Formats: sequence, structure tokens, C-alpha cells
Amino acid sequence: MPAPDLTRLTISWTKETDLALRTYLGSQGMKKGDLSKFIEDAVRWRLFDQTVATIKARNADTDPEALMDAIDQTVRDVRRDRASKREAVRP
Repeated sequence: MPAPDLTRLTISWTKETDLALRTYLGSQGMKKGDLSKFIEDAVRWRLFDQTVATIKARNADTDPEALMDAIDQTVRDVRRDRASKREAVRP
């Protein structure tokens, strides 16, 4: 019985892709059960790639210096918040 936090999917793709993927997985020492893990990882990377592309397109017309200033400020804010939380936990 599948774990409750998993979703079962049925996918369709060419026999060529199936053979190429299974050959690759076999050459890496992966077993049949690793197919799902490989596909999940590939989907996560694709989602990340699409998100990065969207953000790059959204910021294409932004002044690079202003963008770096915004990034630097955000990093400083996050570091300050984390430091505050660490100090609050210390006895």
C-alpha cells in the first residue's frame, strides 16, 4: 500500500524515452523502484528552472544596481531575523 503522502500517476511517453531512461538508471546502479524518485527529481528541477526563467524575465528591465541593492537588503534582513531567533533560543 502506498504511503499516504504519495500520489500515483500514470504517464505516457515513447518507448525510446522509456528505454533510454531505464538504460541510464541501470548504468547508474539504480533499481526499478528508483524510477519514481528520478522522475520526481526531474520534475522538481524543471519547476525550479521555470521559476528562475520567469523571475529573470520579470526582472529583465530592472536596473542591475537596483536589483542587487534589493537582493542585498533582503539577505541582510533574513540574516538579522535568523540571528534574532538564534539569540532568543540561547539560554
